[in-house]
Formats: sequence, C-alpha cells, structure tokens
Amino acid sequence: MNTNATKPTKTPDANRDSMDHILVVLSDTTHLESWVNLAAQLARGPAMIHLCALVDVPTGVSPSEYALQARQKRDALDVLARARVDVHDTTSVMVDYQPLARALGDVMPSLDGTVDLLLVQWAGPADATGGMTTHELFNAVACDVVLLTREHWEHGPVLLSLRGGPNLTLSVRVAKALAGTSPITLFNASPAGRALPNLQGLLREEPQITRAVTAIGDPAEGILREARFHSALVMGAGPTQPPTLAPPSAATGSTPEAKPLTQRILEQTEFPLVLVRTRTPEQIAFHAPLFIPRAKEDWSTRVDRWFAQNTYHNHEFEDVGALLAMKAKQGLTISLGLPALNEAETIDKVIATLKQALMIDAPLLDEIVLIDSNSTDDTPKIAGKHGVPVFQHPDILPEMGTFRGKGEALWKSLHALKGDIIVWVDTDIVNIHPRFVYGLIGPLLKTPQVQYVKGYYQRPIKIGGELQAFGGGRVTELVARPLLNLFYPELSGVIQPLSGEYAGRRTALEQVPFFSGYGVETGMLIDLHEKFGLDAIAQTDLDVRIHRNQELSSLSRMAFAIMQVFIARMEGRYDTQLLDKANRTMKMIVQEPERLALQLTDIADNERPPMIMVDAYRQARGID
Repeated sequence: MNTNATKPTKTPDANRDSMDHILVVLSDTTHLESWVNLAAQLARGPAMIHLCALVDVPTGVSPSEYALQARQKRDALDVLARARVDVHDTTSVMVDYQPLARALGDVMPSLDGTVDLLLVQWAGPADATGGMTTHELFNAVACDVVLLTREHWEHGPVLLSLRGGPNLTLSVRVAKALAGTSPITLFNASPAGRALPNLQGLLREEPQITRAVTAIGDPAEGILREARFHSALVMGAGPTQPPTLAPPSAATGSTPEAKPLTQRILEQTEFPLVLVRTRTPEQIAFHAPLFIPRAKEDWSTRVDRWFAQNTYHNHEFEDVGALLAMKAKQGLTISLGLPALNEAETIDKVIATLKQALMIDAPLLDEIVLIDSNSTDDTPKIAGKHGVPVFQHPDILPEMGTFRGKGEALWKSLHALKGDIIVWVDTDIVNIHPRFVYGLIGPLLKTPQVQYVKGYYQRPIKIGGELQAFGGGRVTELVARPLLNLFYPELSGVIQPLSGEYAGRRTALEQVPFFSGYGVETGMLIDLHEKFGLDAIAQTDLDVRIHRNQELSSLSRMAFAIMQVFIARMEGRYDTQLLDKANRTMKMIVQEPERLALQLTDIADNERPPMIMVDAYRQARGID
C-alpha cells in the first residue's frame, strides 16, 4: 500500500471552462503516453485529458471473457493519470461489441458536454472503429474530431491534404503536432485543380509549411506520389459524409474504384493517416449531431459487459495517496462503520490496523465507529481503548424501536455515521488488511456513476481441522446466486452478493429500505439495482478473507431468511402475493447425544423504511 507517493496537483474543476477538454479513445494502450502527449499538443491552451480504452469483443464471444484485459487496460490508464497533472483522475474502459459507440453514449455525457476534441485511434474506413463507421462517428458528436491510424508514430515530414478548407485551422494544428520540427507539405486535393483561396496567406503565416502542391486529376494518385517523402498524412473530412470517392476516369467517365479516398490510400501505404473534422467548418455550414441508436442488448450480454467493466481488484487502489487526492478534489467525507456482536477475539486487530493505515498514516477515513449489538464480551471496551466511538444500535433512533440483527445495526448506523461515503466491514476478519476498505472506496472515488460496491474474495473453510483454500460461502452458492440467476438475472454477475464488506454513497443508501437480519445484503443489492441500475453497482476482489465459519444450523437459518427476502421482492416485481401465505417459522433439527427433537424458530426479517423517510434523520441532516 503506497501512502507517501508524491502526487501532482490536478487543475481544479472550477477552472474547467478555461481549458480544452480532450477525450482520448484507444484500442491499444501500448504507447499511451505518446497519445497523451499528442493530445496535449493539440490543445489550444491548458488541457484536461480524459482517457478511455476500448475492448472490442468479437461476435459470439461473451464480454465477461475480457474482464482481465479490461483490468490491464484500466491499470495502464490509471498509472498515467496518477503521474500527469493534465490527465483526469477518472478513466474508463468500455468492453462491448461496439465499444466506441458505448464510449460516446456513456463517457461523453458524463463529462457534461465539455469535450472540445475527440482523439480516436482509428482502424480506417475499411473496418468500423470500435463498432462505428467514420460516417456514424462524425454524425454522433458535436466536437472537433481527430482520427489517427497506428499505435505509434515518430515526428517527421507531414503531408497536409485539404480539399477546400473547412477543416483548415484544426488540420494545421494536427500537422504541426505530428511534424515536430520537421517540414509540412500542403497538398490541395481539389479534383478540378483549384488552389485553396487562402493558400498564399497560409504559406506566409505558417513558415513550417515549406511546399504547396496542387493536384490535377486523381487526388489519390497525387497523394500517394507525395506520401513517399513524408511520415504521416493529415486529411480534412467533410462534415456529414465519408471522404470523397475517386473522380471519374477521363477515358471512360466511370469511377475506377468505388472506395473512399482514405481507404484507397491506406491500402497502398503503411504510414499513419489522420482524418480531421472540425466542429465549426470555416467555409461550409455544419450539421446538427445525429443520434446513433445502439444495437439492442439482451440481459445476458449486458451482464457480461458489466462484469468485465465493473469488476475491480484491490491492487488498483493501493496507492492511498491517489485516493486522498480524489477525495479532496471531490470534497467528500468517508465513514467506516464496524458492526459487531461479541467479536473480542478479532476487534482489537481490526481497529488497530485500519485506524493506523487509513486515519493516522493517511487520512482517507474521517471516522471509524463501532456499531455494537449489545455484546456481552469486551468488544465495546476494546474499541473504546482505541478511541473509537461506540454506539449500541438499540440506542440510535430509540423512538423507532429496535430489532435484533445486523441489518438493524447497519440501518441505524446511517443516522450515526457522518460521511458522504459509508463503508461497512465485518469485525470477525482474522487477516484484516487496509485493502478491505480502500478496495471498496476506490471505485466510488474513481467512477461517479458507481453508487455501491460489493467486496468478494476467496473464503477458506476448515474441514477436519485443516484450512482448505476454497469452500466458504456455502449459502451464497447454494441459495443466493441460484435465486439471483432465476429471478434477478441482471445481478447474476455479482460474485458474492452476501459478502459483509461493501460501501456506498449516502445519497443512494438513504433511499432504500433495510431488512433487519440476514436478508439485509440481499435486499440492499436488489433495491439499489432497481433504483439506480446495474452500472451503478461494482465489485472488488479483496483477495483472501479468513474468518470464523458458521455451523450448518446457522447457515440454514440464514438461507431461510434470505429466501423470504427474495419472495418479498418478487411479489413487487411479478405482481403476486406469496409471502402472506408463507410460513415464517422454521423447525430446526436438534441432534445431540441425549436428545433428538424439532425446535420451532421464528426467522423473519423486519423491513425498515428508507432512512430518508425518517423525520429525525432529515432534521439532523438539514433535509427539507
């Protein structure tokens, strides 16, 4: 965990109107810094660069197969974002059959319409880039666009081809950025042989343009002749149509090759080609952006895409210094709530470890609070020794009464805790580590649309006195995940829906009800999904979690309660009544050396209303 990294100071959002916002969209992140350097050179002044990587999923392959590739690309983007002042902290990876369309539909709106320039790694007109043709791309966005082939390029002489001047200023800017100190040749690609009307003025104003060539005849042939002496070609594009076709043959009057000009050039040369389209053409009227409908996505594909894009690993957030910078920039406070019932064996190490790493060494957490459920051991006393406030959950909102159960403690803790982000971590973890907290906070700080983060991990289990690496999470695999797949398939990609480590934004958590007992995690997950959608949920791999495994009878009671929550939520979803006819008691089997019997146990979760509906909560937080 890195808490002492020297962080560059990011430009505050308050100055965003005074800078160029550039969105860089890449399929290959191998030469990422070269692309960012180019983006910075294309800015007209101070720049804020936003990074998005694409993972293009072949037809017939599940997007979930690309979860690790998405993580690798996200790592590459985040490393550069942490290293450079001009790169925004929030980066994106789109995993899709049409990832570019997904990026334009999801990422650009999240930037509040501030994108001035879109820089895209381009596959060329022969193949759609990220599932979009050049024509669709130009029609979909209302900003300057620069499309550049190849993963890498070197500074060198640039051939600048213009067919009439609507993209003149932006094209020159791009040509100069690619040329470095090398010369630029201006190529007037007018089929009729007409020179640009401002050609001489341009030559006088830009001394780096050392030659001007006007083609007479087929522009492709002229460009290919000149291209042999240059390292890149920059071309202006029309506003609504792909580049023009080759002109009719003088001999036959027919079009020799019915292909776009850029495609003909790409097929016959290997140097980088750049297509430029400006938002405000200098000679012809611009069109309004056109909506490009997405292909309809079935639920299975949507889940697979979500799995690849929203599944994180804790190592992505181990630079706590970077998290601190994002927290400060967003002006957020973070609370850690520790629900506990008789956890004296582990609570000392849990609090000592998390407080030292995440409050003293690096103030990522603004408070740590123990939410106790009337422990009969020394749990509250140990927490007090560490200076951690202790609340008995029955004493919180006493006018609301109280129920037994972890869910009740979590619901009431929303009133007791102060933070904008709430993190809950179980207190029976033997191998406690700061990753159990920063791994949950990271996605919330990094991705504004994420409202709720679940932890998942390997869960060893003791069998015959020996610790086996896998086998924990029995209720998850035998009850929760099968029921999710049956009735809430959109949530079938959540690896451990019952995990006790999760975090969320207060503004989301206060809007959903809480079940008082074992069903709290199930109900919270379903309700947050119903209210905010799948993309508002993320999950983080927290590696290994070692804790006290419960007896089978306890797991049976847990499963019984969780199934009741599923039934309760299915009633609303499928407009049916089941739970009022269901039995809420369970006959537990008692099998002891001197006793074999059935014991009737009442197992029914009580449903608490969304905290935002509680008068005392609204008054305490100044909510009208």
